[in-house]
Amino acid sequence: MSLPAPLRIAIAGSSGRMGRMLIEAVVMSPDCRLAGALDLAGSPALGSDAAAFLGKASGVKITADLREGLADADVLIDFTRPEGTLAHLAVCRELGVKLVIGTTGFDAQQKAQIGAAAADIGIMLAPNMSVGVNVVLRLLEQAARALNEGYDIEIIEAHHRHKVDAPSGTALQMGEVVAAALGRDLKQCAVYGREGVTGERDPSTIGFATVRGGDVVGDHTVLFAGIGERIEISHKASSRNTFAQGALRASRFLAAHGAGLYDMGDVLGFDKKASVS
Repeated sequence: MSLPAPLRIAIAGSSGRMGRMLIEAVVMSPDCRLAGALDLAGSPALGSDAAAFLGKASGVKITADLREGLADADVLIDFTRPEGTLAHLAVCRELGVKLVIGTTGFDAQQKAQIGAAAADIGIMLAPNMSVGVNVVLRLLEQAARALNEGYDIEIIEAHHRHKVDAPSGTALQMGEVVAAALGRDLKQCAVYGREGVTGERDPSTIGFATVRGGDVVGDHTVLFAGIGERIEISHKASSRNTFAQGALRASRFLAAHGAGLYDMGDVLGFDKKASVS
């Protein structure tokens, strides 16, 4: 019996830290094949073999030409910046290439663009691809419902010095999950900074604290502080490989599904949202 054809995956931002981790994960996965590698125009990596940093020859050259890089791909995995992801989105929609988006920092209008494109292609959008983080999100929903009175809620996150957005997309998603479980609107109850004489804490708020420094991959803690006890639900990532493996799992999910906007809850079987196709 012949084996099924490998899933053909292209990687955006292929010379960056996360891009290289994704390339390594694809190259090491027997059911996947590296089909394209994208980078910014002017990158010194353009024209080089995408797997050269591994001491391997993939036969895929890094390119800034989106159509060239996506020509042989089933799925594009994108952990770049919002403006870059939206440019990739337009070409993926045109070519029928499915898209796994791990980029964070989208505003409401940009999210609407992604949602519109999902009418034509399968898109998996998640601020954190880690399986562990998405299990934590489910735990937070349950905890918030149980601890809905008498507990102050604070979200603390830490990332490396190069991260450009704050709070992290994961921290915001945690806040949204908790707020929804409590029947609140995060836009109305979030507090993103405290300084000076702030007065007593409003018990209806959800606070955020951000730490940036060193090479921290990603730490997130949600604190439920009551009288006489504290409950902390935490996730700490020690390697970007956890995000890469989650992105591959998402890619395999998209390969088996039609057009629609999905999240990691769908990938892990937590939610059963119907495809729009």
